[in-house]
Amino acid sequence: MLKILVANSKGGCGKSTIATNLAAHYAQDGKNTLLVDADRQGSSQSWCEKRAGYTTPVLPLAGTRSDWRSHVPKGTQRLVVDAPAAIRPQDVDAFLDDIDAVLIPILPSRIDLEASQHFIDGVAALPRVKRGKVAVGIVANRLKPWTTASQMAVEEMKALPFPLVAQIRDSQAYVLMAGLGRSIFDYSSEAARSHQEDWNKLLRWLKKLG
Repeated sequence: MLKILVANSKGGCGKSTIATNLAAHYAQDGKNTLLVDADRQGSSQSWCEKRAGYTTPVLPLAGTRSDWRSHVPKGTQRLVVDAPAAIRPQDVDAFLDDIDAVLIPILPSRIDLEASQHFIDGVAALPRVKRGKVAVGIVANRLKPWTTASQMAVEEMKALPFPLVAQIRDSQAYVLMAGLGRSIFDYSSEAARSHQEDWNKLLRWLKKLG
């Protein structure tokens, strides 16, 4: 089972967008996929419930209870955790015995980069991360690649202590599909395929882990 935590202490970074679309990709790939929603807002769990009637559902699990691990179904092949809001590095540490990779989404703004720095430094100092037992990757989220601000932000993200494993463009499509329990991977139009390409590097990086 490949287990992935999507986390950042900075709110509004698109955690749930990354978690739901990643879970949908694995479901579309035929994997038994579980999405653990540890955020009390419950956005990911609501998305799973909207998706329940589709041919590639994602099973939801409330991760706000301390015993959620005991409720993971046998046969789960992919487990994605949407971390709680305002999570601290020490809270991340509590997940790491059960996690193979941590994804840290960051928006391309000075405020978001500065707000995420303390969290990133704290994660880098965690023992299991320092020993290389858990892989950590940065996801540049909601980019406007044609703007100088996004280009500069990407260059700064490349200097962080973890690899930049994805550059996801800003698109209203993600907002619209979230309300339907859908994802960018549920469509095959030319526009959808162009957005799916943004995920290829991340998916290859995760594939190396399991």
